[in-house]
Amino acid sequence: MLRRMSLVCGLCILASLSALAQDEAELFGGFSYMRFRGANLAGWEASGQYKYADWLGAVADFDGHYGSIGGVSTSTYTFLFGPQVSMPSNVSPFGHLLLGGAHNSTAGFGSSSFSMALGGGIDTDLGERMRWRLVQVDYLLTQFGGGSQNNFRFSTGVVFRF
Repeated sequence: MLRRMSLVCGLCILASLSALAQDEAELFGGFSYMRFRGANLAGWEASGQYKYADWLGAVADFDGHYGSIGGVSTSTYTFLFGPQVSMPSNVSPFGHLLLGGAHNSTAGFGSSSFSMALGGGIDTDLGERMRWRLVQVDYLLTQFGGGSQNNFRFSTGVVFRF
């Protein structure tokens, strides 16, 4: 497993060296809703993307959602990483596959698990360096308690481009 991760990191570094003339970064922040274990949780999402080309980037995505399940306070956080493809235009659709982990704390007891997000969305220009993420929708898989949870995540907010 460590060799595979080292190979992937090495390939990412090589790819970034070949794309130095196309450097662009994006930061997203906004509101997020998650349907988790039958409960409605609200919170935030933040992500950063380094674009290797106009249409391909690497994303680091973090979120936090809060609410209650059966009257018991809960919080869930995810930390996900992976590729994102997009169609560069004034209204830009994108799709991504993100892998990583999740942490859930319910009634003071916490656990961590594997997590995966498969989804996409649409960004639209607000100016030269600013976009509005009209919608981002993800199927979000978590695996707490020895079983899989099929969750839904919706986000919207502002994207800053550098």
